[in-house]
Amino acid sequence: MNTPIAIGQHLFAGFAGTRVPEDFAHLVHEHHIGNIVLFAHNVESAPQLKTLCAQLRALVKEATGVIPFIAIDQEGGIVSRLGEDAAVVPSAMAVAATNDPDSAYQAGLITGTELRAMGINFDLAPVLDVNSNPDNPVIGVRSYGQDPARVSAYAIAMMRGLAEGGVLSCGKHFPGHGDTAVDSHVGLPVVDKALDALEACELVPFRAAIQAGLPAVMSSHILFSQLEPDKLPATMSRRIMTGLIKGQLGFDGLVLSDCMMMGAIADHYGTVNGMAAALKAGVDMVFASHRAELAGQAAQAIAQALASGEMDQAEFAASTDKILRYKAQVDRLSTPDIACVGSPQHRQAVARLYERSLTAVQMPACGLPPLGESPLFIACPPWQVTPASSAVRGPASFAEHMQAALGGGMALMPADPDDAQIDALAKGAAGHSCLIVGTYNGHLRPGQLRLVKALGRLGLPMICIALRNPYDLAHLPPHAAGIAAYGANAGVMAALQRLLRGEISAPGVLPIQLAK
Repeated sequence: MNTPIAIGQHLFAGFAGTRVPEDFAHLVHEHHIGNIVLFAHNVESAPQLKTLCAQLRALVKEATGVIPFIAIDQEGGIVSRLGEDAAVVPSAMAVAATNDPDSAYQAGLITGTELRAMGINFDLAPVLDVNSNPDNPVIGVRSYGQDPARVSAYAIAMMRGLAEGGVLSCGKHFPGHGDTAVDSHVGLPVVDKALDALEACELVPFRAAIQAGLPAVMSSHILFSQLEPDKLPATMSRRIMTGLIKGQLGFDGLVLSDCMMMGAIADHYGTVNGMAAALKAGVDMVFASHRAELAGQAAQAIAQALASGEMDQAEFAASTDKILRYKAQVDRLSTPDIACVGSPQHRQAVARLYERSLTAVQMPACGLPPLGESPLFIACPPWQVTPASSAVRGPASFAEHMQAALGGGMALMPADPDDAQIDALAKGAAGHSCLIVGTYNGHLRPGQLRLVKALGRLGLPMICIALRNPYDLAHLPPHAAGIAAYGANAGVMAALQRLLRGEISAPGVLPIQLAK
């Protein structure tokens, strides 16, 4: 394989829109870009996505002679790029709340089967991060929990389901993004932990998944100051991306970067320089997820580094061969009929997962309060907590969904209400038969939790539902019921409607501990 085409095998690029833009096709041909990453803005429907993937496959094969990896972040729940015609499984923490690792296998199998049917062959999941820091703004419910053994068991089960569904999986974000209070999409997190501390927590799921045959790992853009004294993020650190994961953990699969356009890289090192540096560090494939021209510039920088000897040619060739082996492997797998996407069987199985995940964190002795004749539903409008999350689709909040389905009144609160707004909402709540409050990462937006306490002082029957991280439920009014829902998508809303009607219980087991 000639050098330009080989270089292209190491690059992922993305584009805007639901059709292949002419300028993107030109860049693929010019720089032999070998792999594609898709996002929600590329997805209109299952048939459209299948057509798009077929066009992308033909485009890349014509430009490089090799099929592309077509990748997507379909973790489930809050990180889901597929549309409503697909069966979107719950977030990882919700799946773990079912207290049954087979739930993760089923989630992986359904997701993998549907992705494969639409032409996607690489799912950038599961998350192997241990969410040990409640203030983590980017992981939270994307993690299976705070216990490394639990995370290992559920992530491996999902990995196996994805494989049986016909797609490669990718464990992320090595060596662990669970103990950060900074989102690497917008800043550069620092984790000041020694290797033995990482071995006791963050690295446990990675070791277990590698031993179970994990095909790919994604790096994190985090400074691990005790592992890398040269102040390089893990993605650009040879000590971490070669010495630790390949040497000490014995991983011989594909090593992928997280997107190199994220703030942690772009703002501190530059995307193009970072892409070349990551490959020198031992990463096999790098992402320019939203601007393909950056992948083209990286191709030129990589070619110069190879020609000058700055990048080891033999190591690079071995990495290229590894990529080609995995492409051949995934290309041999059969493709199911597109009729499986969003099929009644898949939707029923996913609905059961959502219902089994609902977790009663606090419950009055008399059980879940009845809604009564005039319930009031309160929530903030939908908002995107982190760029990693799915874009908000549709204007309806939890309060609007529930009012439409169950009647009563509704009120919207800001994401972080101030004292005056809290007082106004509390006054408006007086006289209702039951107050149902949907919080959304209120532990990071404390005005929401101050509102919950103010409403609690009214003494009315009350239900507090955590629609993202369950840490919101740590300090509820004593008489209030607390339910962890782990998300706010259509699957969660349907399950909550059944719960509030009294048709189902909340049998889940909380995968994290709440500080009391």
